[in-house]
Amino acid sequence: MKVCITAQAAGLDAPVEPRFARAPFFVFIETGTGEIHSVANALCGGPGGAGPRVVQFIAEYGADVLVTGQLGENADRAIHAARIPAYATTEEKTVGEALEAFRSGTLREIS
Repeated sequence: MKVCITAQAAGLDAPVEPRFARAPFFVFIETGTGEIHSVANALCGGPGGAGPRVVQFIAEYGADVLVTGQLGENADRAIHAARIPAYATTEEKTVGEALEAFRSGTLREIS
C-alpha cells in the first residue's frame, strides 16, 4: 500500500503540512517495502483550484491512501471520485508520526 502524507519538507522527519493542495511536499511511503519518495508540489504556489489537479497527481503517482490535515471542498470531491481514502492528522507533528498513527488506526477518515 502506498500512503501519501502532506509535508512541509522531504522525509519522515519533516513536519506534517495541514493543507492538502498547498503542501510544499508529498511524502509517499510504500508500506510493504518501506520505500520513501518525497516529491515537491509544483502546484503549491499556483492559482486557486489546485485541489483537483493535486488529487490527479497523487493518483497518478499511485497513492492508495492520503493523510493530511484538511481538504478543501473541490479536493474533497476529487479525492472521493478518485476512490482514495483520506485520513485527518491533527496531533502528529512529523510525517513519521502521522504514518504510525495511520498504521495504528487512530486517524479519523475524512468523509
